[in-house]
Amino acid sequence: MNPVLIFDKQAKSWINYDPTTDFPIQNIPLGIFSISGGPKKVCTIIGDTIIDLHGLSEYRILNVALFKTSDFEQDYLNPILQKGKSSLRELRKDIFELFESGNKFVNKDLCKLNFYKREEVTLHLPVKPGNYTDFYSSREHATNVGTMFRDPANALLPNWLHLPVAYHGRASSIVVSGTDIIRPKGQMVLNEGEAPVFGPSRQLDIELEMAFVVGRGNRLGHPIPVSEAEDHIQGLLIFNDWSARDIQKWEYVPLGPFLAKNFASTVSPWLVDLDALQSFKVQGPVPEKPLLDYLKQDEASNYDVHLEVVLKTSNGDENIICRSNMKYLYWSMSQQLAHHTVNGCNMESGDFCASGTISGPTPDSFGSLLELAWKGTRPLQMKDGTTRTFLQDGDTIIMRAYAQNESYRIGFGECRGRIIPAL
Repeated sequence: MNPVLIFDKQAKSWINYDPTTDFPIQNIPLGIFSISGGPKKVCTIIGDTIIDLHGLSEYRILNVALFKTSDFEQDYLNPILQKGKSSLRELRKDIFELFESGNKFVNKDLCKLNFYKREEVTLHLPVKPGNYTDFYSSREHATNVGTMFRDPANALLPNWLHLPVAYHGRASSIVVSGTDIIRPKGQMVLNEGEAPVFGPSRQLDIELEMAFVVGRGNRLGHPIPVSEAEDHIQGLLIFNDWSARDIQKWEYVPLGPFLAKNFASTVSPWLVDLDALQSFKVQGPVPEKPLLDYLKQDEASNYDVHLEVVLKTSNGDENIICRSNMKYLYWSMSQQLAHHTVNGCNMESGDFCASGTISGPTPDSFGSLLELAWKGTRPLQMKDGTTRTFLQDGDTIIMRAYAQNESYRIGFGECRGRIIPAL
């Protein structure tokens, strides 16, 4: 793996921010924003300050090799990703040096002409994925689902401990945080043995996931070794893979998810660079079965990223329904990517690979309502006195994620979506 870029742990910015912010100067994620319907441009964020990189380049404050001012006026980050990891490292390094508190040469007044408050801008889908793959990499989640729907003694299917299971999802229906989610319709069987009916899903669910974004792809027929996988991963997003469980139960045999999943997935608006998370690497679970050589890892490849899910009812009450962690994943991102390409599949810059639901070992860490309410048998109590087994119209789901050390946190912002009635 190539050398990573890790900023000084003690560094501060001359832009003021709360110590608990998701976006200290050690983060410097990338996003896409616009103002009042104007052109979309590339931005970053420090604290609560959104920074227009196009404007900084236009004023010649930001000068990065291989980047032109026009590179920062884009609908998506894809053209930036295609410049490669080394170029993005130079970009993030220059931004860091520009706003680091020790920079005595910067023209702060000129910089501030390119600063915006969050409420002044619209944040857009940061990356346009050409392809999207959803993995099934949490052992706890796979075990819970297998226990509910199959023999508890054989909850995991025979292949699960040998390879990262996945399916190809729908890239066109991935939307940015803040987009309303229309309740999907489809076929479902209400009672065992009855004929299917058509209508709005009655069992609309969430899936707490993280997704990695491919920076550099690979040529068709040329696998990515597990030891080189992180060279191809540019960054991460929070990912909510909305799921219609009643539609899924009827349709998934024999080929797996289809209409139950492809109506919408929501992502957070900031692409957090993998380099920013290197200090939070941890060992993952010890493999229970011997791994084939192409999946063996010699070093820590999981990440200690705290995850939280809030269900906000229509009256405004926020209920924390789940706290989990990315470190629980049985299959790491590197293993996922190595397996995805071992047959020669070619990944493309901007492709999304989601982790699958990230459930932890305790009931309060389960990453879906299907598990949290245990197939509807353990309704969740809300602050307003109502209960939930699945989502109601008007409910808003807010997912948050962050890695924390003694000096700062690296966060992702929010991944938010509100359920509105079926059309």
